[in-house]
Amino acid sequence: MKKLWAWGALAFGILYFALPLIGMTNFSLKMRRGVYSFDAYAKVLADPSFQATFSYSVAQALATIVFGVLLVVPTAYVVRLKLPHIRPYIEFITLLPLVIPAIVIVFGYIRLYNTSSWLPLTGTTFGTNLLLMFGYATLALPYMYRAVDTGLRTIDVGTLTEAAQSLGAGWVTILGRIILPNVMIAVLSGAFLTFAIVIGEFTMAALLNRPAFGPYMQLLGANRAYEPAALAVIAFGITWACLGVIQLLSRFQKTPSRQV
Repeated sequence: MKKLWAWGALAFGILYFALPLIGMTNFSLKMRRGVYSFDAYAKVLADPSFQATFSYSVAQALATIVFGVLLVVPTAYVVRLKLPHIRPYIEFITLLPLVIPAIVIVFGYIRLYNTSSWLPLTGTTFGTNLLLMFGYATLALPYMYRAVDTGLRTIDVGTLTEAAQSLGAGWVTILGRIILPNVMIAVLSGAFLTFAIVIGEFTMAALLNRPAFGPYMQLLGANRAYEPAALAVIAFGITWACLGVIQLLSRFQKTPSRQV
């Protein structure tokens, strides 16, 4: 009986998520009356605004990933190696973006860094882009930190550090050539989750008036019929591709090396 309920719950969950997706995909293929076609997809992909906004969001995602790795990997490493007693506080801080709405974060940024503040980041394009990247890094922080922290649990950080120091390695060498390669799968998992978050984010990009993919999706949805459905399918496919890559990498993950 328990197995029956379990299979029933699984089937309900699959139908709950699959039926809207199937309906949306079916609708996106009916732009040409009476036949199925990819006309909506062709129009979206050929749209210069799509290409510009998607390229912008990809660039922001890559910058966010680099910044997140440089911030999280050293922090998680130091906490695990030297400051384990503050780990609960670090975990609490990294969870805050999940409970504080993005609109609150971005309004705080605008209030602190507007053109009349002590650091007018919103006064220039570069400054606004930098501010948006920081906002994306904040949203991705819970996922990146936990991915890296989980990776660090699988290796003996103390032994690797002592061995490296006995051979004369400095902290930069230890982080870059020993710790990072051993947690690379975890870092890539956090990176792909960050990429998916940045590609679909709307609130911060819209309020900072940046030409990102999320606001473009909203604008297209307000003015077209079939193209928004095609765009939603494309965005969904990108997200699932990222998750698929994470699963693929985790399958090929090797036992971390303990040699220096």
